[in-house]
Amino acid sequence: MANSAKKVGEELKKAFSTGVSYMMPSVVVGGIFLALALASGTPTDEGMVVTNPFLQNLNTIGAAGFAMMIPILAGYIAYSIAGKPGLIPGMIAGFLANNPVGESGVQTGFLGAMILGIVSGYIAKYVKTWKVPNTIKTIMPILIIPIITTFITCIGYIYILAQPLAGLVDGLVNLLSSMQGGSALILGLVIGAFTAIDMGGPINKTVTAFTLALMAEGIFGPNGAHRIAVAIPPLGMALSTFISRRKYSEEERGLGISAGFMGLIGITEGAIPFAVKDMKRVLPAIMIGSAVGGGIGMMQNVSTYIPHGGLIVIGAVDGKLWYFLAMLIGTVVTAAILHFTKPDVAVKPSSEEKEANNGLEKKTINF
Repeated sequence: MANSAKKVGEELKKAFSTGVSYMMPSVVVGGIFLALALASGTPTDEGMVVTNPFLQNLNTIGAAGFAMMIPILAGYIAYSIAGKPGLIPGMIAGFLANNPVGESGVQTGFLGAMILGIVSGYIAKYVKTWKVPNTIKTIMPILIIPIITTFITCIGYIYILAQPLAGLVDGLVNLLSSMQGGSALILGLVIGAFTAIDMGGPINKTVTAFTLALMAEGIFGPNGAHRIAVAIPPLGMALSTFISRRKYSEEERGLGISAGFMGLIGITEGAIPFAVKDMKRVLPAIMIGSAVGGGIGMMQNVSTYIPHGGLIVIGAVDGKLWYFLAMLIGTVVTAAILHFTKPDVAVKPSSEEKEANNGLEKKTINF
């Protein structure tokens, strides 16, 4: 039993790593194009507006990269578990997770995509074991397995998971609404933590809806806390990859640069690849950092007058110094937590070192 659980754990760890490795280019490409477009945008009541036609096209390309990110993650998680028959069912399920489905229009973002990627993978892996006549064996991997897997996974998600998740989102809205007149610090902490918990997913969007509703009533403080918090996860990861280099692979350190750019323009999703690979350490760190930033923002009466975040909108902020300081402190807190909780990455010897070691072993043997 213990060996079986260990085997499944290793299989899931490999699946998450595979999903992240294939998702990374989509995150980087989408983030860079969005950064280039939004950096020239104009702050308005509806967010950053890009007016230049060429930059609008860059913004469209960046948005496409981000739209592909979650389906790719789920698809390659399933692919790692079941091979090619799991790829398309995983991608379709990931697309559903990232878009409104069901009567309540529920979205579950990257957390839902991870779950559906695993489900798709194991269903496809099971169907692959079925004994079938030779006449249909050749079409199993390209037709039968993908159809069955997609149907079971997606219908199960729509009819079983969607409604409970809708209830969760409604509960969060009610919780936030009940705290509107409460302690500024507590409200800021909650807004910050909920902003980071799923990095652009449904809980994050629930916080956004809550702050937009308050903005319509002329209350801009909670939006200030939220817009501080959206930038902290990617900025915290970027800082962590810079100051704790031994704790990240070369690929992750490169990704940290693009995460930093995304943080500056308020794109929380830049932290997703890090969270998928090391959920138990990264998620608490970014939630605490964002909670600290949000709490400071609320205590210092920081107000943001547009529905966008990051340093790119600082011109539309009342309390600019504390907006910057709250974001900086939250970023440092996230990086500090990761510095003390993440283990060092095992360094693989270079080819030159391997050759030198082999030569030394041969000399020792000859002696």
